[in-house]
Amino acid sequence: MKRFHVHVHVAGLEESVRFYSTLFGAAPAVIKADYAKWMLQDPPVNFAISSRMAAAGIDHLGIQVESDEDLGEIKRRLEAAGQAVTAQENASCCYARGNKAWVSDPGGISWETFHTLGESAVYGDDTLKRSQPASEACCSTSPACCAASASR
Repeated sequence: MKRFHVHVHVAGLEESVRFYSTLFGAAPAVIKADYAKWMLQDPPVNFAISSRMAAAGIDHLGIQVESDEDLGEIKRRLEAAGQAVTAQENASCCYARGNKAWVSDPGGISWETFHTLGESAVYGDDTLKRSQPASEACCSTSPACCAASASR
């Protein structure tokens, strides 16, 4: 099963957790001091929020897959669409480890496709400039970085 992914930066995590828990009718599956994630079944979405950035708003959209084969298929589709794809292996981001492929759509919105391999004790390397396009964000300073959003 593929699952839609949305990551939103929020100004206040506690207040946002209350809001989204009420909206979704469920508590987060993962909650940290700066991050929360819901793994919803109806609709199938991986919805994450974090308070790590100054500006609130959508960080990126994505598709979570169940295998590296599915990840490769989507990566090939993105390349066929003419977009530069940045691949990451065993990346640590959002308290999880996984293989990823990042792309910016023609309007500059960052898209992440990923296969989660397990948990991570740390959020990940978020030291990159958040204004870099996804195609430039990773692997330049750290192979285990959490890719940045494109400028909005």
